[in-house]
Amino acid sequence: MAGQGLSTDDVRGIREALAAGRKPKVVFTASAGQIAGQVGQVVGLTDPAESDEFVVVRFGRDELPFSPADVAVAPRGAGRRAAEPQPEPEPEPPAAAEPEFVLDRVPAPRPASREESKVETVEAARPARRAAKVAKPKGPAGLTVTLAYADGEWTVAAQQGSKALAKPYVVKPAEALRMVALVDVPGVHEAVEQILAAERAEAEQQAEKLRAELAEIEARLAELREAH
Repeated sequence: MAGQGLSTDDVRGIREALAAGRKPKVVFTASAGQIAGQVGQVVGLTDPAESDEFVVVRFGRDELPFSPADVAVAPRGAGRRAAEPQPEPEPEPPAAAEPEFVLDRVPAPRPASREESKVETVEAARPARRAAKVAKPKGPAGLTVTLAYADGEWTVAAQQGSKALAKPYVVKPAEALRMVALVDVPGVHEAVEQILAAERAEAEQQAEKLRAELAEIEARLAELREAH
């Protein structure tokens, strides 16, 4: 019976065998479809990041890519022809031998050889596999740029997917206003203007207070000078 697919250790072992010049045998699992239980040879491993079907298997005269779930490490002796048992004598003449693989949509006019049946099955299964497992190209992760205001400071941060491209860093209020001006969203620009107006009012109050304190200090200093 076909196995449950290749494990990570199995893939590592196959990669080492290929590097040593060997072509390990594998048996197709039930997820491979009509060719389940048949034996092939791994002739290469492509990049798993580009496609889930990165195990290239030679089966008959074809070399096709499969996923690790489609194949399993073949047991010892797999793929060898077993000696055919001699038929017991029967009173009735034996029926004509049937082909090992029969395709429902293609009637067999004559008994096919074992090799012809294998190739025909792979060619029939290949279009269906391609239609069911078309790999969609992976697009880049989403990019998020955040402009935030907290505790009297404007900060900008950037993140792509789960990776932080730029940690929050402080920008000037004028730069924050220019950034917001590029986004034509009702209410956002007004909210930023209100924040900046509140900051200006607070700064003016502090400046007025400092000017008053400075004037008081200068008056006191003048009095001290007159005393001398």
